[in-house]
Amino acid sequence: MKEENNKIIVIGAGPAGLAAAARLAELNKKTKVFEYSEKVGGMAGSMKIWGHIVDFGPHRFFSSDKVVVDFWHRYVKKNFVMVKRQTRIYFRNKFFNYPLKPFNALKNLGLRNSFISLISYFKSKILPLEEDGSMEIWLSNRFGYKLFKTFFKTYTEKLWGKSCLELDADWAAQRIQKLTLGGALKNALKIDFNNKHKTLVDEFAYPCIGNQYFYDELKNFIEEFNQQEIIFNSQVSRILIEKNRVTGIELANGDQHNCKWLISSMPITSLIAGIENVPQKVTLASKKLRFRNTLLVYLLINSENIFSDQWLYIHDPTVLHGRITNFRNWSPDIINQNGTTVICLEFWCFEDDEIWNMRGEDLINLASKEVVQIGLVNEEQILEGKLVKIPKCYPMYETGYKENLNVVIEFLNKIEGLIPIGRYGSFKYNNQDHSLLMGIMSAESVAINKTPNLWDINTDSKYQEAGYSKDISNS
Repeated sequence: MKEENNKIIVIGAGPAGLAAAARLAELNKKTKVFEYSEKVGGMAGSMKIWGHIVDFGPHRFFSSDKVVVDFWHRYVKKNFVMVKRQTRIYFRNKFFNYPLKPFNALKNLGLRNSFISLISYFKSKILPLEEDGSMEIWLSNRFGYKLFKTFFKTYTEKLWGKSCLELDADWAAQRIQKLTLGGALKNALKIDFNNKHKTLVDEFAYPCIGNQYFYDELKNFIEEFNQQEIIFNSQVSRILIEKNRVTGIELANGDQHNCKWLISSMPITSLIAGIENVPQKVTLASKKLRFRNTLLVYLLINSENIFSDQWLYIHDPTVLHGRITNFRNWSPDIINQNGTTVICLEFWCFEDDEIWNMRGEDLINLASKEVVQIGLVNEEQILEGKLVKIPKCYPMYETGYKENLNVVIEFLNKIEGLIPIGRYGSFKYNNQDHSLLMGIMSAESVAINKTPNLWDINTDSKYQEAGYSKDISNS
């Protein structure tokens, strides 16, 4: 058994963990970083296939926090492009703008459905349904049941694998809190002349050679400062605790590494499982917290012009996939200049779902069939396919999840020196900027020997589709 003394250990080299380690290095504090996989970036990273660079799904950069924007820019520097955002909803063989634009939506819905949708909307304002904490009621009261059923229900239930009545309203509040029909109408009529947040709805920043670039730059800075490489392929099996204070970690191979501070971005459920003598109440609550898995099927298409969006939300109920990313529409530097395009279809599932255990060849065939079925490509244009499986991507906001999460949080808050961060570690549906902010804030607190409270980052009152993209592009 190998033992080492380290003041600060970081578990995970995804957005949150790398941000923590890099910010600590900026503050002249050394860390040791352990990563379960063989590369940095987590699901926000990139890979190279067929001569193209592709991300693990769409990962644009935006933030409403200047601290995060400045941090991102310190490492990306000038090596980025500003991308004019186009994302639409595919529904019933038509494309709807997203964020929703009333005139486009009304035109595609047709006169009859538009009239029914408007009546439903006004009814929700006059006679709202009694709130029960579910996503369905929250969205129905905000948009009317007809618009909810058209633009939210199918996609949301694909993503989560459960009825919207069984999902907590928190997810909708965090993701679309500022989106309203009235606001969309004002924007369409250009009434909101003082809208300070239009920029990032329309464009976002993206590293020229893929999102991995940013995380590789963080890695290089961390390793240079610490004079030690990040330790990859390292599974943390146990959290060492004495008298309610963290003292280190034990790896699956038996090696122990001691520390005073432990910043953990590993799944919160795995964190609890690695702690000994956890009260039964906490263990039971942790086991009720679930994550959703993602299957990414990449297809090489023999065409340059498939669709003009960076990604599409697929609301068609006759297919299983829910989103398609077109990497040709991000940066010219990630494209193989041979006339082909790489698209990525996303399927979501649990580990015990049949699709999660399907053979790669069968999943590629399924994705190929579905993208042809909805009319985006012809069968003869599909040249090759590749499957990437990503477990535990999305924390499940099931009804009752908050009560279980609060039990776990109360327990973890009593352990001195332990700081859970990131999408996995805090069980929050973070975007990149939220996880980066968690990492930065954890580092700044540890640097002054103080425990931060990060549980409120990415709450319904703080999430917004806005940011400092102009600050980036002009710097």
